[in-house]
Amino acid sequence: MFSIGEMSRRTGVKVPTIRFYEEKGLLPQPGRTAGNQRRYDDTALKRLNFIRHARELGLPLDDISELISLEGAEGGELDRAHSIAQNQRQRIRERIAKLKKLERELTRISTACDGDHDHVCDVLRALGDHGGCDGDH
Repeated sequence: MFSIGEMSRRTGVKVPTIRFYEEKGLLPQPGRTAGNQRRYDDTALKRLNFIRHARELGLPLDDISELISLEGAEGGELDRAHSIAQNQRQRIRERIAKLKKLERELTRISTACDGDHDHVCDVLRALGDHGGCDGDH
């Protein structure tokens, strides 16, 4: 059995986050000692590691909850897990594309400056002239 502090040390998940996962139903409510301290078993430790890894992959809590609900599922029920992974991959690809556009715009703005500071800064002018990044530069 593990204390909440030991769960935190073993997984790298902060204590308040562990409590939050309990409140959201992602982790089962732990047993308590006579002194009302939380006590977790190996199953809870494995679940917390699963949640941590899923969060590292950027999965939203709703998807993690759904994946947890599929524990023990068989056959066609597992198609949903595959769909969740594919959807997350697509979200990541979209974020990468957006970050690449942002990088191009920052490159354009940063190279606009000639280093001569006796006039209006070209970086400030570029930011003022182009209120957003549309990636078409």
